[in-house]
Amino acid sequence: MPHFDFSDERLDNGLRLILSQDHAAPVVAVNLWYNVGSRHEPEGKTGFAHLFEHLMFEGSRNVAKGEHFALVEAAGGTLNATTWCDRTNYYDTAPSNHLELLLWLEADRMGGLLDGISQETLDNQRDVVKNERRQRYDNAPYGTWSERMHWAVFPPGHPYHHPTIGSMADLDAASLDDVRAFFRRYYAPNNAVLTIVGDFDKAEAWAWVEKYFGGIPRNDDIAPPPSGAIEPTIGAEVREVVPDKVQLEKVFVGYRAPAYGTREFDALTMAMVVAGHGRGSRLHRTLVVERQLAKDVDANPWPFVGGAAIAVGTATARTGVPVADVEAAYHEVMQGIAAGITDEELARARGLVERYELMQVQTVADRADAFSEYATLFDDPGLVNTRLDALLSVEAAEVAKAAASVFGPDNRVVLTFVPEEAA
Repeated sequence: MPHFDFSDERLDNGLRLILSQDHAAPVVAVNLWYNVGSRHEPEGKTGFAHLFEHLMFEGSRNVAKGEHFALVEAAGGTLNATTWCDRTNYYDTAPSNHLELLLWLEADRMGGLLDGISQETLDNQRDVVKNERRQRYDNAPYGTWSERMHWAVFPPGHPYHHPTIGSMADLDAASLDDVRAFFRRYYAPNNAVLTIVGDFDKAEAWAWVEKYFGGIPRNDDIAPPPSGAIEPTIGAEVREVVPDKVQLEKVFVGYRAPAYGTREFDALTMAMVVAGHGRGSRLHRTLVVERQLAKDVDANPWPFVGGAAIAVGTATARTGVPVADVEAAYHEVMQGIAAGITDEELARARGLVERYELMQVQTVADRADAFSEYATLFDDPGLVNTRLDALLSVEAAEVAKAAASVFGPDNRVVLTFVPEEAA
């Protein structure tokens, strides 16, 4: 694993600034993580973090609607944002001579977004988000599976019970005052990590960050997220058959899992790689090649930090194959990992993980995101340099133990999607 030098300091207002130089190309990445996601949303206010992913591009104190995109793209740059259960991030990449522009744009909406939010803007972006929900969830084949998985793995009242998209009812009920209050609470410098990676001068970057972000007041009333403490297993099997506009039957299997950032999560990650990553995985070899039950298979952990995570696997039945047969074979494979994995399987899993982790820090933009992630979620940006070693140190016995503790019948949710006419 390559080693990346970085500095980690704070402005007086609490903004965490991580700087890492890379002069290989005249490019710079600016990455801003806010410590707010759907986990932080109270009941009745779901979808707010994701709504702000859209509102943050609708203009601020000195930037007109749509101008953020226009300015960055005119400078030869790219930009976007994402929302997850534990965070929201905004990122820009551009030729390094435009670093000051990127910092000014991000600072203007951190300190002046409320000047650009009107009832018209809220109504417009609310409709955009609702339409996104229709396209990705409500009207897409198998589209509601992830939402149903959240509901089943975590009980009502748990911060992970709802996904980031939120509910239609909560989005409809959101008032301008509600939205402004949410922004004032969470979009403060002392609740953010700003990372700059690429070809820049440190002293110059520091001066610009101080100039544009230094005057933004901190918020000392940021409430911690609600507790995610929960039993390590569900305690029963939860089943649901979902009639949907689909042609092929498909099974989604979810498990309550150890939280991201724990040694147990790392061992579970390796178990999921052995189970479902690529043509050499157990699920593919067994369900797709040998028994020819499934058209495709997959298995992945969802990295939540608040008390517990989710491990999810899928299998799409071949035409004419009963989905019950596919499910039975799936469980057989997953529980078989608890009996142990071979040296060859562990070596293959380590190779796949190493490739993935190296790809995650390959570009300045990827590296900036990784620094921000580890600083925000674990207060340790240095994990950029040590995360891979931790994963590769997981031993076969740990993988089997993780499989035994997670993949049991008393800790799984089974969602079976079937064609509506079959139902």
